[in-house]
Amino acid sequence: MTTTPRGIRNNNPGNIDRTSERWQGMAADQSGDPRFVVFSAPVWGLRALAKVLLSYQRKYGLNTPAKIIGRWAPPSENDTGAYARQVARALGVGVDDVVDLQDPCTLSKIVPAIVQHENGQQPYPADLIDQAVRLALE
Repeated sequence: MTTTPRGIRNNNPGNIDRTSERWQGMAADQSGDPRFVVFSAPVWGLRALAKVLLSYQRKYGLNTPAKIIGRWAPPSENDTGAYARQVARALGVGVDDVVDLQDPCTLSKIVPAIVQHENGQQPYPADLIDQAVRLALE
């Protein structure tokens, strides 16, 4: 029997940790998961993923797959090198190449790559990813 990954069940395919942050589209009932945010619909979790990535670039100057994933998935919990290589491949760049997440096309490529790595699957159609990216860039 196959179970749905936690990130997909929570409409939080980036597995964003719960903090004091109040996300747009956050489900009113957060009791279903003690660690991760639960969103009311996938678009809101995808938007939040994109917003976090944008903040990494805007606030911290993280502009390569290695730097972005190094913060997203720290080595204490992940094989960060493998994760960064997978994301770089999805973007068609090297792990140390500079990327511009303000570019909707780039953001629309990195979001599903992270979803795939976090969940072992990427079930969302391109138009939903694009919608979430547009919302994040507003």
